[in-house]
Amino acid sequence: MSTEAYPDPQSPSLVASCGLDNSVASIKQSIRDHLVHTLAVDVDTASSHDWWIATCMTVRDRILERSSNTRHVHRSGNVKRLYYFSLEYLMGRLLENNLISIGVFEATDQALREMGRSLGEVIDKAPDMGLGNGGLGRLAACFIDSLATLDLPAIGYGINYEFGLFRQSFVDGRQVESPDDWRRWGNPWEICRPDRAVEISLYGRVEHQFDDLGEGRMVWTDTRTMLGVPWDLPVAGYGCGTVNFLRLWESRASKDFDLNTFNEGGYVEAVREKALSETVSKVLYPNDETEMGKELRLVQQYFFVACSLRDILTRYRWSNDTWEGLPEKAAIQLNDTHPAIAVAELMRLLVDEELMPWNQAWQICQRTFAYTNHTLLPEALERWSVPLFEKVLPRHLQIIFEINRRFLVHDVEAKWPGDDEKKAHLSLIEEGHTKMIRMAHLAVIGSHTTNGVAALHTELLKRHLFHDFNELFPGRFQNKTNGITPRRWLKVCNHSLSHLIDRSIGADWPRNLDRLRDLEPFIDDPNWRSEFHAIKRQNKERLAGLIKKL
Repeated sequence: MSTEAYPDPQSPSLVASCGLDNSVASIKQSIRDHLVHTLAVDVDTASSHDWWIATCMTVRDRILERSSNTRHVHRSGNVKRLYYFSLEYLMGRLLENNLISIGVFEATDQALREMGRSLGEVIDKAPDMGLGNGGLGRLAACFIDSLATLDLPAIGYGINYEFGLFRQSFVDGRQVESPDDWRRWGNPWEICRPDRAVEISLYGRVEHQFDDLGEGRMVWTDTRTMLGVPWDLPVAGYGCGTVNFLRLWESRASKDFDLNTFNEGGYVEAVREKALSETVSKVLYPNDETEMGKELRLVQQYFFVACSLRDILTRYRWSNDTWEGLPEKAAIQLNDTHPAIAVAELMRLLVDEELMPWNQAWQICQRTFAYTNHTLLPEALERWSVPLFEKVLPRHLQIIFEINRRFLVHDVEAKWPGDDEKKAHLSLIEEGHTKMIRMAHLAVIGSHTTNGVAALHTELLKRHLFHDFNELFPGRFQNKTNGITPRRWLKVCNHSLSHLIDRSIGADWPRNLDRLRDLEPFIDDPNWRSEFHAIKRQNKERLAGLIKKL
């Protein structure tokens, strides 16, 4: 993505416009102000969690000033943005990472020591954010960090889970699962944006209606509505002025409270709609062994992509008059098959709400989306039963059927005339006792590019899992080897080794990991090797002590 179309977020004029400085005195004053004015506690009686929240908000204040500059740069340049759709983000603890990213680690450490506190103890009070589970979520978090560090305009979209996955414990030798109440002490990093809430529809039925000109069109009606309220989580780039953000959606009822039912004695029924709607953002990956669980998962996935797409289109229309330029201003990356329903939703928005011709809408859709595949196991690829889809998203089912019809007639038949076996293999609909929708196929067909996450993985995708798609769409399957951010996994996690590297090759390596090759000459330096091994031993001793403590 070219950066020539907009100003540099690191330019001195923009960075200098921040009102808060990073001196020890300023940070001490900010922490004290947040203790007294934000948390309403006295400095000498504040709890350890109070100190953690006040320190986080002190850092957040400085990040938000940079964020304001970033928004100004992006809006004035009408830049193209990357939108990352992921059902999970494994962010970890943010305080230490943010301290290092904006260059205030040492100043904050000294400020807290002068106030009689330890930065290490404050950092240890932070809970892991319950927004992700494993590699999929950690990859998403690393991407968001790297995009900000590279000064690329990006927004990550997901769900603001109340409980995350679960907390595991063992009782009498058996695993016991309990809610992961990671929000018990609040989340000082997030900012609620009720003014950007969106309303989405679910369930209902589809009618064929005619407009004033006699043109027929499909109308989704008798739906149940739900609100998506966004919470923004700022993501500061390392050593630069760019601050992007995650926008995470909380589900709420469009009608919280039925006063008439309450007055008639139906106290539980009066808030039934509120309880049902809030369930959607309650937990990550609800159990899908029951039909209700499957339905909740489908609603959850649609909820987050529908809210996100409306937000993207609203932002696009601020600076653009026609829809034809959408792919030039928005690139949407689907992280796995969970957000694949976004393909059908964008088609619905363009065809049904914007009254765009199908072929034009489909071209825009394919040019806007790209898809990352994470698994080679066919059984792990998301599939939804047609009856469930018809119940929850009846209009989207029609759109998927039409996408499939055109795909089989125009693409598959043209490549393999009369080959019904190929059509059955490539179809979006898997035939059987219960018809199933293949969401991975929808993601491949509706995107301009599909990537694997390692060279071998991508080759196996092309040879086996998506072999026929690769023949049909040569060049569409690409490799993007995924890695991890050196800021989090070296600079933050291993201070001693980071300092050794800084002294050896300079401090610019966290923005360019190839610089680590400059360490090769030190292999023959016995003093350097001795210090390196001493650091490794100290870290192992720290780990052993932590394990023993746990």
